[in-house]
Amino acid sequence: MTTDRSIQIRGLVKEYKRGVPVLKGIDLTIAGEGITAIIGPSGTGKSTLIRCINRLIEPTAGEILFQGMDLAKLKGAELRMARRRIGMVFQEYNLVERLTVMENVLTGRLGYMSAFKAWLRKFTPEDIEEAFNLLDAVGLASFANQRADALSGGQRQRVGIARAVMQHPEILLADEPTSSLDPKTSVEIMELMANLAGKRNIPVIVNIHNVELAKRFCHRMIGMTEGKVVFDGSPAQLTDENLKQIYGGENWIE
Repeated sequence: MTTDRSIQIRGLVKEYKRGVPVLKGIDLTIAGEGITAIIGPSGTGKSTLIRCINRLIEPTAGEILFQGMDLAKLKGAELRMARRRIGMVFQEYNLVERLTVMENVLTGRLGYMSAFKAWLRKFTPEDIEEAFNLLDAVGLASFANQRADALSGGQRQRVGIARAVMQHPEILLADEPTSSLDPKTSVEIMELMANLAGKRNIPVIVNIHNVELAKRFCHRMIGMTEGKVVFDGSPAQLTDENLKQIYGGENWIE
């Protein structure tokens, strides 16, 4: 397996309704380092693009090349093997509410275990130690034995980040990780994700509504509108004219 963590997307199309594409032939190469933000108005295909990469959504056409594989064409065991190397942080957290915080973080290792051991939750002492270390890193060590449904939104997202990193992913995808959070917590979550991923050299692709937050934390910004990429550059290169093109008209600030 190659250690290159870049992704090449070629001619990616997604139609939920036949003849009405949400993604209109996306071509992108995303380097295997740093944080890349995808910005754009609601309904323009940002989440669809992120979810096509890990096949939570099935692409209609095109290629998603990652570590010598076309993710768009994988099936069965090959797809499961690929997915375990792609961490995911969700907008609505996607925790198992009845499990403890610790158990939720440990689920990040399930893809590396046999079905029998996974069913019994037979985690290794090394996994348990790492989960505790990650909970400490996200500021939730004292919450390890609390049920996930007792946590605030910001705390849940911290657990979600720890769980994703627990996978030892080659790349981390984040789908609107701050949209349900207040401004202060949003900054804390982005900071946490940037720090944890940076220390482990994990590239991050984040779909985000808040342009200023994206500019603060991301190395590269991809602007989408109506299913197409209309901007691709650094935060410093993003002008008001670009933002008008991405969001339409003068009132682009959300």
